[in-house]
Amino acid sequence: MDAGLAALLGAAVGSLATLGSAMVTGRAAARSQFAQWRRQHRRDAYANYLAAVYDRDVALDVVRDALRADRPDMREVDEKMERFYAQVRGVHRAAEFVILEGPQSVVEALYRAVHAADALAEVMRRMVRDAHAGDTSRKAADSALAAEREHLLYQAVKGLRVAAADVLGDSRIRVS
Repeated sequence: MDAGLAALLGAAVGSLATLGSAMVTGRAAARSQFAQWRRQHRRDAYANYLAAVYDRDVALDVVRDALRADRPDMREVDEKMERFYAQVRGVHRAAEFVILEGPQSVVEALYRAVHAADALAEVMRRMVRDAHAGDTSRKAADSALAAEREHLLYQAVKGLRVAAADVLGDSRIRVS
């Protein structure tokens, strides 16, 4: 074989190898950038949901405090319930983004938190109705039930945090 032809073939093979390597590197970089973009969107969705849950829980605590009085000011209770309902709507909006971002393990943990929140809200609505009617017969039992359901909600939200951390690759977050 002629030395010139060998040099030309060697240059062609070298160029093809370089081009192939560049394509593989480019695809790997694109996948890495997409994974980072996806992780950021998930992290934002999860963080926004947890922030909305916190705001809702604060609003709920305010309602519970207002109901503790022997004769609650019902106008005040109703105003606080409106604030609570506004926060609930914010939680539902934030939950939609968590559902869209997924994955299934986080969505399942989200649904557990939603069901626990609904169970607590049901008790709170009954307590408000009873307070409007002046019925105190279930007040102590409902207060205890609300505390129990609040604990279950807390556990469900902790489970959601763990599921989200697992998806985001942060194994330092654990529920004890």
